[in-house]
Amino acid sequence: MNSVDVFIFLIQALVVFTVGASLFDVVHFVLHQWTNSKIKILKTFAGWHTQHHNFLNHQMKVQGELGAANIIYHVLPEYLTSIAGIAVLLFVFPWAPVLSVLVIRTFMVALVVYQKGQDFNHRSMDRVSGRTGLFYVGQDYHAMHHIFPDNFYSSFVNVFDLLFGTTCQIQNRRFLITGARGALGSALKRQLEKQGAIVETAKFGVDFKMGSYQSMRQKLLRADVLVLAHGSKSTDCWNANCEIPAALIDLFIESSQQRLIPPEVWGLGSEIELHGDFGVSSLKEYSISKKAFSARARFYHRQKSVIYRHIVPSAFTSPMGRGLMSADTAANIALFFIKRGFKYVPVTYTGLAFLNYIPFRLLKATTAEFSEKKNQAA
Repeated sequence: MNSVDVFIFLIQALVVFTVGASLFDVVHFVLHQWTNSKIKILKTFAGWHTQHHNFLNHQMKVQGELGAANIIYHVLPEYLTSIAGIAVLLFVFPWAPVLSVLVIRTFMVALVVYQKGQDFNHRSMDRVSGRTGLFYVGQDYHAMHHIFPDNFYSSFVNVFDLLFGTTCQIQNRRFLITGARGALGSALKRQLEKQGAIVETAKFGVDFKMGSYQSMRQKLLRADVLVLAHGSKSTDCWNANCEIPAALIDLFIESSQQRLIPPEVWGLGSEIELHGDFGVSSLKEYSISKKAFSARARFYHRQKSVIYRHIVPSAFTSPMGRGLMSADTAANIALFFIKRGFKYVPVTYTGLAFLNYIPFRLLKATTAEFSEKKNQAA
């Protein structure tokens, strides 16, 4: 077998594994929908899966005495469902990659049974990490399903949640929005409330002031998600776009250290992070402040102590100026990506936000970079 054959074999095996896992994810979703079914047998099947959630409860604590029930009512049905999906692929792929995946899945389930239901995705946790991948389902990602059972259905490969937008809990979560009277802030507020969120707002000059943020502590303690939708394009850009958002994020993180789930922050960036001010003097301060906040955002993006999402829109119509899309459109696009687990959220018609992802993801934030931008603003 040459290198090309090995590569083809591995790709086929990966597809087979993904299809088998995704088939269970569909069944998994259906079981949760049957929880309140009026049909007795469907509700019974859903009750079997409930045994799994009792085994690893919403506080992320394993109930060892329920290990046998978890294996009987969840581990083995999941295995048999995946095996059925994998076996069907014998009609599509050669037998070698299909058989290989069958052996791997059988070994995995045998290991889970040996460990009394605990595997790498099902162990007690004191705190979920804010760093989770977009495609790979690890322990921290799957923990979110046990905390929010109506979302995060993917089991091994994040295909189902990406397709159906079940990678962010919005309903019944508490959102705190700054800039809620602005174009984007008000649009996000409307959409979040429409989707069942509990929304509270905070206003500069009333709830917090420059250099004085402790008055926000109680609101932050109540919040699950902080949405920073305020900003300025012409007046006091440094404070509005960088200093204040960073201070509020730091206070939110500091006041949420005992939570099972890290605090979640949606920060507002701009495509100007990539292209700069084009030599236009009126955009200079705005550009510097957004680039500086982007540096801070890259730092938050890498931390386990916060779930940070960076929203990067093209120009949209607001009191700061006109754009080619409305704030409502920008809010809808942002929520589309956020509900699919994106932490870098491109809201663009120019495509620049996609290009901006490269430096945002690859460049590390440094204190020197932030200080340099602060000096430029001064």
